[in-house]
Amino acid sequence: MTPSATEAGEPTPEERRAAFRIVRGEPTDEEVAALTVVLAAAAAPAVTTTPATVRDRWSAPEARLRVPLHPGPGAWKTSTWPR
Repeated sequence: MTPSATEAGEPTPEERRAAFRIVRGEPTDEEVAALTVVLAAAAAPAVTTTPATVRDRWSAPEARLRVPLHPGPGAWKTSTWPR
């Protein structure tokens, strides 16, 4: 392995863009890839859950099963009252 540019003075453009730098050991490509995934997941913003949407009662299936109307005086007025 060649000495990094930081030891010689100025860092290379790749080293300036790097998210992290391996300073000791000789990791395999798979180990570096695993480390990259873990660090990217840790730096990612937390996943927010979307609030539950309020269902429109107009299109609710139970709206089709309405209460039977009772004929009588004033029944037309009370037909829309909640039961």
